[in-house]
Amino acid sequence: MDTQAFKRSLHHSDRYNRRGFGSPAKRAQALEEVYQSGLIGNIRDNGYLLEHGRLRVKLAQAFGFCWGVERAVAMAYETRKHYPNENIWITNEIIHNPSVNDHLRQMNVRFISAEKGIKDFSSVEKGDVVILPAFGATVQEMQLLHERGCHIIDTTCPWVSKVWHTVEKHKKHTFTSIIHGKYKHEETLATSSFAGTYLVVLDLEEAEYVADFILGKGDRNEFLDRFSKASSPGFDPDIDLQRLGVANQTTMLKSETEEIGRMFERTMLTKYGPADLNNHFLAFNTICDATEERQDAMFSLVDEPLDMLVVIGGFNSSNTTHLQEIAISRGIRSFHIDTPERIGEFDNSITHKPLGEDLIREIDFLPTGNISVGITSGASTPDRVVEHVIRKLIKLSEY
Repeated sequence: MDTQAFKRSLHHSDRYNRRGFGSPAKRAQALEEVYQSGLIGNIRDNGYLLEHGRLRVKLAQAFGFCWGVERAVAMAYETRKHYPNENIWITNEIIHNPSVNDHLRQMNVRFISAEKGIKDFSSVEKGDVVILPAFGATVQEMQLLHERGCHIIDTTCPWVSKVWHTVEKHKKHTFTSIIHGKYKHEETLATSSFAGTYLVVLDLEEAEYVADFILGKGDRNEFLDRFSKASSPGFDPDIDLQRLGVANQTTMLKSETEEIGRMFERTMLTKYGPADLNNHFLAFNTICDATEERQDAMFSLVDEPLDMLVVIGGFNSSNTTHLQEIAISRGIRSFHIDTPERIGEFDNSITHKPLGEDLIREIDFLPTGNISVGITSGASTPDRVVEHVIRKLIKLSEY
């Protein structure tokens, strides 16, 4: 499929909208009324520090809603106002934040159901309005909705669209796209749908496995079995790993994406030599600015003298999970929660999700005596949610 031609056709349709319905100023004002926090503003003005009795709270200097998320959420709210009586659907969570998605449900925005990863569009009818979330939708989903005669409101983050443009360049020049991401994640599913030949690698360890195969150190059948769900149909590692371009899911750990890119560049340099490198390796910078800023701020935060760290964001939020990884890498006692309700005020408890594990509940998590708590949040977390977490910590510290 010529994805670029399809996108051009879609963008010229009078049933397609990626600009929203209000001015950016009105959009920002509407979000501020719903999600901004006076307390968080005051803490920012005080050097990202709050001191209350025995409690010392240090905020990361970049956290929470990014521009792409703000745009997506505001466009979704505007859509309901613009279409007050129409059926409105969304192909997935608008962002990975439970309170924001619940707010949309209260506005009678319906979410496309999925069974075992397969979405059911059977209830979506001609003339219905369908919102594409911040991390996008697959080209096949867009085509289905376009052909069905739906009004499409596209809130896809421009940084995600930039990655799509990159993998389309790979396809045009017959390069295989190596996508650093989670192959089941909505953004990576969308990105791979715009690619030609592709392979998704989760982390540095998987990238090293692929690099070893390129240099003749792997087993073909083992390779095909390992990446059976993370590669394009008919993927042939003996053929399709000769010309590579690197892209990424925008919420992955920046330092790991950069290292993966350098590793594949070294691998192709070793195999083909410097004179022929450009015929076998392409690199574009597809790391999201907001993701980079939040991760850099987290690295600065963990250099502070902290007794514990609270990371706030959806449990299925990739960018939030990577913030948690940074805390773990420094050996700091840390807690990943998705809502303020995970903190129990009366029993000093916290229900949190350790990395790669199920939810657990801890009693007496806030110790006695003076305590310094670092706080950050993922790009899908409103400031008001962070405020409610801090207020709960303040109450606990007063007991």
